[in-house]
Amino acid sequence: MSRALALVAVLPFAVLLLAVPAPAAPADPELAEPYPHPKGYVCYRATTPVVIDGDPKDAAWDAAPWTDAFVDIEGDKKPKPRFRTRVKMLWDDEALYIAAEMEEPHLWGTLKEHDSVIFYDHDFEVFLDPDGDNHLYGELELNALNTTWDLLLTKPYKDSGHAINAWEITGLKTAVKLNGSLNDPRDTDKGWTLEIKWPWKGLHELHTKATPVPPKDGNQWRINFSRVEWDMEVVGGKYNKVPKRPEHNWVWSPQGAIDMHRPERWGYLQFSTAKPGEAKFKPDADWDARDALHRAYYAQRTYRKEHGKFAPKVGDLGLKLPADRMSVETTRNSYEMTWTDAKRKYTITNDGRFTK
Repeated sequence: MSRALALVAVLPFAVLLLAVPAPAAPADPELAEPYPHPKGYVCYRATTPVVIDGDPKDAAWDAAPWTDAFVDIEGDKKPKPRFRTRVKMLWDDEALYIAAEMEEPHLWGTLKEHDSVIFYDHDFEVFLDPDGDNHLYGELELNALNTTWDLLLTKPYKDSGHAINAWEITGLKTAVKLNGSLNDPRDTDKGWTLEIKWPWKGLHELHTKATPVPPKDGNQWRINFSRVEWDMEVVGGKYNKVPKRPEHNWVWSPQGAIDMHRPERWGYLQFSTAKPGEAKFKPDADWDARDALHRAYYAQRTYRKEHGKFAPKVGDLGLKLPADRMSVETTRNSYEMTWTDAKRKYTITNDGRFTK
């Protein structure tokens, strides 16, 4: 066959190859389906003053329901926690109140200096993002000695965020009550309880002007709780962590990964002025948009690792997303993805900030 004839024979095949679109980036299987709606809690107004003494037995707490027992941070992938943890909340014109109850056969705590890395002990943690944009959120940690660590996150660590340790929650009050003996392995303890008063004036950095503070009836904020638990052994009559064994992370609303700094997966705190027990939690009407944009955000991270740039089209992400609602605009080092429906416009940026 002559060179000319060979070229003619091959040309249709070459044209066919050029016409075939490049395959979409393989999606993480965990992103293929919508993420389940996080847990929600109806927080009622306190009818009497809340006494912060570490023991949530005063009359004000009678109207507050307990949350479900905590689960592993990864959810159903891991076994249920050995010890029960649960929370209840109230609010009034002055503050948000949080009470926690933790079963614990080995009461243990060593850190006494404020703003120590508290999760090196057994601890309890609160994460709060009033405006739900994933940026500028607060974290508070306590141990059984009632030592606290409060910090402001500019944005999640995965998005190059920074923790501001110098930040202090204005007017914060905390208290702990032990049901057992601290740091004494000779007996078996029952657990510990705590109470937190987080004043509204201690939230200035965490929300935009569009977020009512104090909240109004029906307002929803993003919140989650974590308990860090270490496996212990007794050496020389003292508690010690079992060497080379990672901590357990037990949470209220599961994150699906060992990472508390995924604010989009925190639970919902719904404020209510109704009579306790009469209000029902309302799932977030924006959840479909939030979930789709966040799954696309994680897919964009994978795409950039593989291609050195962000995907210019939603269809390149390898996810089943509604092309008629979603769009993306990219630059060399950033992007903004948008979800548009009949009521609102939602966006997410390459550093995870969600707006509507």
